[in-house]
Amino acid sequence: MFENLSERLERSFKLLRGEGRITELNVAETLKDVRRALLDADVNYKVAKNFTDTVRDKAMGQNVLSSVKPSQLMVKIVHDELTALMGGATADINLKGSPVVILMSGLQGSGKTTFSGKLAYMLKSKKSKNPLLVACDVYRPAAIEQLRILGGQTGISVYSEEGNKNPVEIARHAIDEARKLGKDLVIIDTAGRLAVDEQMMQEIAAIKNAVNPHEILFVVDSMTGQDAVNTAKEFNDRLDFDGVVLTKLDGDTRGGAALSIRTVVDKPIKFIGTGEKMDALDVFHPERMADRILGMGDIISLVERAQEQYDEEEAKRIQKRLAKNQFDFNDFMGQIRQVKKMGNIKDLASMIPGVSKMMKNIEVDENAFKAIEAIIQSMTPGERSNPAILNGSRRQRIAQGSGTTAQEVNKLLKQFDETRKMMRMVTTSSKGNNRMPVFRK
Repeated sequence: MFENLSERLERSFKLLRGEGRITELNVAETLKDVRRALLDADVNYKVAKNFTDTVRDKAMGQNVLSSVKPSQLMVKIVHDELTALMGGATADINLKGSPVVILMSGLQGSGKTTFSGKLAYMLKSKKSKNPLLVACDVYRPAAIEQLRILGGQTGISVYSEEGNKNPVEIARHAIDEARKLGKDLVIIDTAGRLAVDEQMMQEIAAIKNAVNPHEILFVVDSMTGQDAVNTAKEFNDRLDFDGVVLTKLDGDTRGGAALSIRTVVDKPIKFIGTGEKMDALDVFHPERMADRILGMGDIISLVERAQEQYDEEEAKRIQKRLAKNQFDFNDFMGQIRQVKKMGNIKDLASMIPGVSKMMKNIEVDENAFKAIEAIIQSMTPGERSNPAILNGSRRQRIAQGSGTTAQEVNKLLKQFDETRKMMRMVTTSSKGNNRMPVFRK
């Protein structure tokens, strides 16, 4: 997401490079290009115009220090305004209640059901909540089954009523059931339509009135662009929802919805969906998103993801094994699995400043670790724990068993040896700080 917008903005700022000072003429030329870039990214015209007008006013009112170039100043102003445009600060979800009731709204196909499952999983694993998912989409049997599957994958209970076509009754009964079971969180998945219609609006308004939710979230497919913004406005007029969820931000989307929706409905974006896996859900941070749009990366989110997978006891164990030169392929496999848990490789790389641009035309194979795992799994327990015994015939057998070549096996062994040496150096230099070792693929 935002890849093209990032490139266009960078080109716009180049217009100011080499300029000794900011003038009305060069600012006008730069902002004309910025506005065009925003419109091409499917940002609402009024939002784009107001944005560039604000940036112009601030730029013209700034005294450029001798140590700051005009292009650098413009990047800072645009960064600050992008952050403000997307809400300024991170918006929390309301979790005060017993049980907390969260109501989902949105069109069919926006990702409501999947998001409901992801949110339940996030709040269960990160906030120690005990959730109950409620299937109130009585028109699409697949939605009920989908919710059951998602609940099964994450160990979360799902409430549904066979044969009952009244979603208001189902929602009420579900809250009673949650109290009986000691659940402290109820997430209600509702029906959507292909377009906004009166029946749908009356139905979800009736559910809202019946259960008095602590939080109403509007889920929108970010790939629908300006239609997403218009739909959000219609839902907000009827429901007065508390926040927006943008799904499918990992797809081929121009990002205009993320930049427009806050201004149009005056409600914060609270979550963004970044993939299909159950943990591919992030809290929305406006400043971090502005960083990424302007090619500054997002180191904070990268560190947070790493910390989520950080296991202090495991780190101590690995450190001891490295110190004794006992690090083996079992440990190596454990490190690979921890990195995989952090998410999509290209997405992780884009969080590192400057790397996103470098990787633009590079295809990242998300199955890159499969061959490595296949090779390790084709080793005997003795070979995994003692790599020194891997002679030529053993390597040939491993290659055949893993569906790879002897050259690939040799390459992995060389990488493993280099990684072990590097990790031992890092661990030794940390002098007992229990730092998490990081391997190089």
